[in-house]
Amino acid sequence: MSGHSHWSGIKHKKGAKDAKRGALFSKLLAAVAIAARTEPNPQFNPRLRTAVETAKEANVPQENIDRALKRASEKTDLLEELVMEAYGPGGIAILIEAITDSRNRTVSEVKKILSDHEGKWAEPGSVRWAFEGGPRYAEGSGEASKPSEGWRAKFPQAISATDQQKLNTLLEALDEHNDIQDLYTNAN
Repeated sequence: MSGHSHWSGIKHKKGAKDAKRGALFSKLLAAVAIAARTEPNPQFNPRLRTAVETAKEANVPQENIDRALKRASEKTDLLEELVMEAYGPGGIAILIEAITDSRNRTVSEVKKILSDHEGKWAEPGSVRWAFEGGPRYAEGSGEASKPSEGWRAKFPQAISATDQQKLNTLLEALDEHNDIQDLYTNAN
């Protein structure tokens, strides 16, 4: 009866659950750190306030949130926001928002995921025109001036059932990547 102990089953389930929770915490804390770069006081920074509230709702410990705020204020953290563009199965436009400490690593990993799931990398601007909304940037700076309201498709596109299934698989694979924060498509 080797391998059939009660503890062994619990250990594997707990390990998988903790890994998912850790990945979620990493994403939320990266969002807090990137939002705190412009103004570390949540009373004056609505984007930071929203990020902190979201982290607290996900039960991220307060000391971890404080550590992310401190890291952002020290400017030793070189996190960067990216908006990547791609096409998925059926020609569906995809916008990928990410926060990363290594642009080259994240871009190459996203390109690999796309190629493995019938997606195609798109040049900057070739997909974004099909969406409206998203982060608002202060004139002449790369810093978002208010919280992201999300992207909305200007022209929703119908998709076949098989392409929808392939798209869902692609989106799940992208969402599992630690650096990716949000995904938006123009699928109807």
